[in-house]
Parts: sequence; structure tokens; C-alpha cells
Amino acid sequence: MCGIVGAISQRDTVPILLEGLSRLEYRGYDSAGLAVIADNEIHRNRQIGKVSQLKSALRDHPFQGQVGIAHTRWATHGKPSIENAHPHICQNRVAIVHNGIIENHEQLRKKQQQLGYRLNSETDSEVIVNEIVEQMAGSTDLLLAVKKTLKHLTGAYALGIIARDNPEQLIACRKGSPLVIGIGIGEYFIASDIAALLPVTQRFIFLEEGDVAELSCEKITIYNALDEPVDRPIQESKLSAETVEKGPFRHYMLKEIYEQPLAIEQALAGRIIEGRLNECSFGHNASEIFNQIKSVQILACGTSYHAGLIARYWFEKSARLPCSVEVASEFRYRYPIINKDTLIVTLSQSGETADTLAALQEAKRLGAAYSLAICNVPESSLVRESDLVMLTNAGPEIGVASTKSFTTQLVVLYLLVIALGRRFQLDEKTELKILSELSALPKNIATVLKLDNEIKQLSERFSDKHNALFLGRGSQFPVAMEGALKLKEISYIHAEAYPAGELKHGPLALIDKTMPVITVAPNNSLLEKLRSNIQEVSARGGQLIVFMDEDLSAINDENLTIIKVTSVVNELAPLVYTIPLQLLAYHVAVLKGTDVDQPRNLAKSVTVE
Repeated sequence: MCGIVGAISQRDTVPILLEGLSRLEYRGYDSAGLAVIADNEIHRNRQIGKVSQLKSALRDHPFQGQVGIAHTRWATHGKPSIENAHPHICQNRVAIVHNGIIENHEQLRKKQQQLGYRLNSETDSEVIVNEIVEQMAGSTDLLLAVKKTLKHLTGAYALGIIARDNPEQLIACRKGSPLVIGIGIGEYFIASDIAALLPVTQRFIFLEEGDVAELSCEKITIYNALDEPVDRPIQESKLSAETVEKGPFRHYMLKEIYEQPLAIEQALAGRIIEGRLNECSFGHNASEIFNQIKSVQILACGTSYHAGLIARYWFEKSARLPCSVEVASEFRYRYPIINKDTLIVTLSQSGETADTLAALQEAKRLGAAYSLAICNVPESSLVRESDLVMLTNAGPEIGVASTKSFTTQLVVLYLLVIALGRRFQLDEKTELKILSELSALPKNIATVLKLDNEIKQLSERFSDKHNALFLGRGSQFPVAMEGALKLKEISYIHAEAYPAGELKHGPLALIDKTMPVITVAPNNSLLEKLRSNIQEVSARGGQLIVFMDEDLSAINDENLTIIKVTSVVNELAPLVYTIPLQLLAYHVAVLKGTDVDQPRNLAKSVTVE
């Protein structure tokens, strides 16, 4: 969740570090800091708040250095404060930045206090730098001290490490948290995300689990988990610095909402040949694996979990294949039963979601023989740990509130329904129909985006609201859940979603004239039942907002506002009806004056439990 940047160069690294931090702001954070080595000293500046405050502080008190590390912190152990901000320094000898959680930090803390170390923070990270100094024991061999230290750490970490007596050395370590090396000309960089380094390089090495890297201006040496020197492949990124800019849009979230037609086209590109799905898109041995599958288990968190819930309807209706969906953070804390012929499907935008990774590992431990990752980042941990992979190809998503990742995950999930459904009841005629509907989806979503101004006007009704209720039936219930999540996470309005049929079982008690109720009502087999639910709300003075099929006749009611959405009556309606809920959440957040792209307390990539 935190962001790491580091650099070693013949030039001043401070501007590189600051630019990298700026490009990692989307991850969510509460403080920022950096440290460099110059004149046989470690120079450090840490600030609470935004990177802009760190930049301002450095303008007032500038320093330079050719090797440095920087960090944006999202508080886990210890409140946001200067003392808890990174980098952490011990005895002015070693400085570190850390992403992850050290589970045995309390034991290390007690041991270090007994040895006379003074701990200046509440963080679990500070014990790492103290342990490195302890392991140096009068030596200047930083690499050896780091390797010894790692043997004493339990938990997850991505580390950037510099030392006063080693001004031509930068150490990087990875276990459980992502870290990438950027390759320049006579200079090298490290970061949590390639987005941080796009202004300086497009060539990257993705560290693997347990790797330790020693960087100088001349070379890189990487050691694997067995302490053996290894070569890791250099990969060329197709992204450019411009692809992660806002362009003419006010916020990244709005840009990414509008990118969804293109993102869906990219998700489909190359995967349909002569009107049929190419199963090899999932991997060269996908067909062989799919032949063994008798059920599907989807594991995901947050927005990805909602995508899984929608897909369950598709698997069971179109493919007649049993499908279970579970929040990844809960999966490994019960006693799940996994059959060998179950396909474990993990969903994650970043591919680094700690709970989803842990759930996949637990499923494997329990005997799951086959796994598929649906992800947006090709070099991610989830991709590397899965048997099959289907990338969503959504492009960079910077806004914390996921939008295009959600819709592209759904597109890929429907392709998986087709692939597996071929082995059950899905015939060629139905497959061709679904693929035709998928191909029309970008155009349908582009049409819905034309509702933007109408929804912006609607958002003004929420200026004084503190609560909202979302209703849906069938596959639209997860859409209501996603709409409620979007509203709460960026506008800070408390919002809940319910299956419309559950109104009488409690939520009806909340309905009054101050409670907006947002209902998703496409023209499907459950429409008539939903109409009766709408009338129940209206009879109690509830202020209803209904997103409905443009071909349906209007319902006359003074408490009712109807937004006509494009007519999509097929199984892809959930994707289409998600768009206006994204726009509603966005405009309400702008009206409320919140930080749309970086909502408080949240991070884009949840890389810790």
C-alpha cells in the first residue's frame, strides 16, 4: 500500500525521487519522506500530508545526493506522524524504506531495546534498520548485514536500503510486496510500481519472491531466496509517462470511466478468431485444463468480489457450472473444501492484493490443482503463481475507486463462461450470440456515458445526504453493491446495498423522505417483482431514483425520478448499468469536495493484510 522509490546515479537523485513519489500518490498515503547520502551524511526530510508538502519543505531546505530512497506511507503500525514516516534511520549509518508488515516486530523491538537501541517510532519498520546496523557489527558490508537481517524477519516486505559508509550502493529486497528495478544508462532505480519510473526508463526487472538486489551505477547483482546469483529478464514496458496523465479530465477517475469503451475493446482484442473464442488466450494448455474442470471457485476482494458475484449468475445460467464466490480475506480463515477438479479463479486489478494471493496459496495447499488469474498487470505476483492467466488489458488505472478494471474483469469472466460452458450446455449458437453482445458492448457503454450531464444534475440532491440505499435483483444486486461501494469510498456517504426482495426483512425501517434509494431496473424477468419493491419505498416517502430500460413505460409517482438507460436486455446488462452508478458516485464526490482520486484512509493496491 505504501510507495517506494529509490535511485543510484551520477546525477542528483532528489528530483527523480520526488517525481516518483508524485506518480505513486494514487496508491493512497498519509506522509512522505526521502533520504539521500552526501558528504558522508544521510540527509532526510519527512512530512505529514501530501508530496507537495515534502517538495515545499525541500525548497526551503534543499539537499542533493546521488543515491537515495523515498517513501509514501499508509499508516498500519502507528498513527500518521513525522516520527512514523519513512525513511527510518539508525545511528546515522543506515536508512530504509519499507512496504509490508513485519509480524515479529514486537519480539525484535524488545530484543533491540535490551541491546540499548532507542526506538523513535511506533512502526514495525524501524526494527529492520536497527537489525541491519546490529548485523553490521562494526563492518561496512551492507549486503551481508541485510541478508542476515532478512533471516530474522517474519512477514512481508519490499525494502530500499542505503548506508552512509556505502554511498555507491543501493540494496533492494522483496518478499510478499512488489518491487521493480528500472534500468537506465549508468543509473538504476527501484520502485513499487513501474508508473513511478516511466519518466526515466521503460526497461524493468521484476524481482521475484525472496530476491535481494545489489545496485551500483555500474551493475546489478540479484540473489534469489537461496542466496544464489541469478539473472532476471529485462522487460520493455509499452507504457509511457503520458499514459498515466489525466489529460483534459479533472480527475483520473472520470478519465478512467470514459476509457471503458476502449478498455473493453482491448480486453476482447485478439481473443475472438473468426467469430469464435480462442481458448489459447487463457494459456497454451488452457483447453487441457478446462477439460478437467467441474466447478469454479472465485476469490477476490472489494470491487473484484462484486465482479465475481455477477459472474456466478453467468456460470450457473449460461454454462450450468457450479460456481462459488468468496471474499479472499475470509477464505483461508475457515475450513473450505476444495475438490481437485475445481478451477480457482482469482481477480485483482494489481495482482498484488495480499489477501487474494494468500487465498490462492491456501487453495493450492488444500489440493486445488488448477488456477486462473484475471488481472491487469502482467508482471504481478498473482500472474506468476497461477497456471493460467487472462489479462484484462484495461491499461493503467490510477484512481483508487476501480472503474474500468471492474468492467474489463466482467468481460474476461464472460469469456471464461464461454470456454467452460462449451464442455457443458453452452452450444455454438449461444456462444456466437454472447460474443456478438460483447462486441456491441463498447458502443452501448459509450451511449450511456452521454447521461453524464443528467447524472451530474441528479447528484445535487445528495449535497446534504449522509445515507443512501441501493437495491437490485438477480445479477443487478452485485451492481447495487458496487454502486454503494463507489458512493461510500469517494463521497464518504454511508451507503448500503440490499437485494430488493429483502426490503421487508429490515431495510424498510430506514426509509423516510431523507433517504435516497437508488434502484437498478433493467427490463428482465424480475422487473415486476422490483416494481412492487419500488412502490413499497414510495409509499413510505422514500426518494426513489430508478435507472431503467429506455423501452419501459414510466412509472408515475411524485417520489420517483427515472433515468432512462440504453436498452440492453441481455446478460451483459450489469456492465451497462454500472456506468451511471460510477458517474453518480463521481459527481457526488466532486460536489462534496472530497479527494476523488485519493480518498481518505484508502489505498489503490492493498499489499498488506
